[in-house]
Formats: sequence, C-alpha cells, structure tokens
Amino acid sequence: MSGENMTFVKDFFIVGFPGLHPKYYALVSAIMFLVYLFTLIGNGCFLLLFATNKTLHKPMYFIYISLVLSDVLFSTCTLPKIIARYWFHDGTISFAACFFQMYLVHYFGTVNSYTLALMALDRYIAICYPFRYHTIMSNRNIVVLSLVVWVFAHGCNIMMVARALPLPYCGINTIIHCYCDHVSIIRLACTEGSLYIFPALVYAMVVLLGSLAIILVSYSCIILAVLKISNTHGWLKTFSTCSSQLIIIALFFLPRCFYFMAAYIGIIFNADLQVAIIMLYSLLPPMINPLIYCLKTEEVKKILIRKL
Repeated sequence: MSGENMTFVKDFFIVGFPGLHPKYYALVSAIMFLVYLFTLIGNGCFLLLFATNKTLHKPMYFIYISLVLSDVLFSTCTLPKIIARYWFHDGTISFAACFFQMYLVHYFGTVNSYTLALMALDRYIAICYPFRYHTIMSNRNIVVLSLVVWVFAHGCNIMMVARALPLPYCGINTIIHCYCDHVSIIRLACTEGSLYIFPALVYAMVVLLGSLAIILVSYSCIILAVLKISNTHGWLKTFSTCSSQLIIIALFFLPRCFYFMAAYIGIIFNADLQVAIIMLYSLLPPMINPLIYCLKTEEVKKILIRKL
C-alpha cells in the first residue's frame, strides 16, 4: 500500500466475543456489571474491615490489601468499557486510551503475580522461621516490599508500550477481545508483528513462571517443615494458616498455566472460547478473593460475625 493511500487508525473498536448474537448483549453486559459490582463491594468491605480494625494490621493483611487494590484497579480499567460495548453499543476506544488500557492490564497482572510470590514468602518465613518472623516480616518491611513490587512492575510494561506505540496501524482496527492487550494490538500493526509479540510473551512467561517458581519452592519448604511435626493438630493448624493463600494462588496461576500449556501442545480454542477463558481467569479471582479472605481466615471471620 502506498503512503498516499494509507489510512492510519485513530481509534480502535473492542469486539468482545465475536460470535455473540446481539440478542444476548444485554445479558452479557448485565453479568459483567454484576461481576464488577460484586468485586467492588467485596473488596470494599475488606478494605473497610482493615481500616476500622487495628487487629488486622499485620503483615499478611497488608499483603492482602496490596492484592485488593490491584484487583479493584484491574477490574476498573477493563470492565466498564466492555460493559458499555454491550449495554450501550459503544465499543469505540481512542488510540491513546487503548494503549493506556493495555499498559494498565499488563501492569496490574504483573503486580498480582509478584504479590502472590510475596505472600508465599510470608508463609514460608512464618512457618519455617516462626521466632524470627516478626523481625523479618514486620509491618514496615512488608509495606516497603509491597511498594517495591508496585514500582518494579512498571519497568518492562513501559518498554512494551514504548515498542508498540510507534508502529504504523492502518486498515483493520477491531480488537477481538474484551479489552486492549499487547498481542491484540500488535496484530493490527501494518508490519511484522512476531518481532514485537515474541519478546512480550517471553517477558510474560518470565513474570508468571518466575513468581510460580518462588511459590513452589516456598511451599515445598513449608511441606517439608510440616512433615517434621509429629502431631495431627500441628498439621491442621499449619494447613489452616496456608489454605486461603493456596486457593488464591491456584485461582490466579492454574488457569493461566493451562491456557499457555494448551497453546504450547497445539490445543486450539475458537475465538469466543479463548476470550471467555481469558475473562474467567482475569475477572473471577478479583470477585472471589474477598470471600476467601473473609471466610477462610479465622480472624476476619470472627470480626465479621461480631459486626453482623
């Protein structure tokens, strides 16, 4: 295509589920609205409990707060636009806004991954080094580590945007997804996309598998420590301490690993199923996590019962 005839993209159109019949638009938007509403309510309640109860001002709960903020911000930067797409037939997003959303999507995903690794380290030190726990994992140290996670997560995500932004985008401007992400945008560029997609995929795998490796090593050490405990009561107490974190970690990592492994071994999903899987593992954990904090953590459960 000659330079004179090339029309550059000024905005993008978020398609969502490409095979969804228009008669289901209202239903899908209502479901997504409820997911967003429950996410805000659940995480908001936990924030309120944390703010009003000094007994919760402990290292483990500071890590939960970091995860709560990341979950709420991720849902806020993704769900309102796709809800508007189906509810008000408004799927258009400006060029700059799309790239900003792409950055936020990958940034909050990175923050979540690092925070879950920090959570596993917290449990490892609590169980394997109980007498040094309050010295190593003090409130101050946890807050500093959480801030480091939020700052460190910026680096490669800024680089991804900086590499993708100058590319020429012309012709097709439809994003087959519920939000702007790196792969969906790069595929629309009028250039060879593999040069830009592959480094981003490598970075995503490093973040995902690097955090997962820290988690697996931490819990392997925890299991070895638990096996040395001779009584059943000690086993149950340790398992109860770790159960909520294990569920949260499983909700985040297992679907992602399944999705990446399926692509690696050649399992191909159609476009609608692919988008559905990504939306499930992206948006269900932020909604479910507050229930786990509250129902699987004895201290929070007692506070809730007392208030109710």
